[in-house]
Amino acid sequence: MSAQDTPAHPRHLLAETLGHPVRFSLMAALAQTEEFDFATLRDHLQVSDSVLSKQVAALETAGYVKVRKGFIGKRPRTWLKATKEGQAVWRSHLAALREIAADL
Repeated sequence: MSAQDTPAHPRHLLAETLGHPVRFSLMAALAQTEEFDFATLRDHLQVSDSVLSKQVAALETAGYVKVRKGFIGKRPRTWLKATKEGQAVWRSHLAALREIAADL
């Protein structure tokens, strides 16, 4: 079997954007629910507002997360959800990780 016949290693299927631990954890949480409010997600991930904001911005730029802002009463709130593209990338990323872990 030549190198050309060998399938590409599954690491090539990993989404580089999800390589950061906070972004990975963020997508894992968003994949399990329709929408998360910022404060709940921040507390769940045990990160600061600034860390979460920075990582949300990276995922939003990639098109993986949608940010919605609004108010509850007079208090501003931010909600996050995974986009369809983000959900697809998440599933593909997890499948690649599983394949790597099983590749022995």
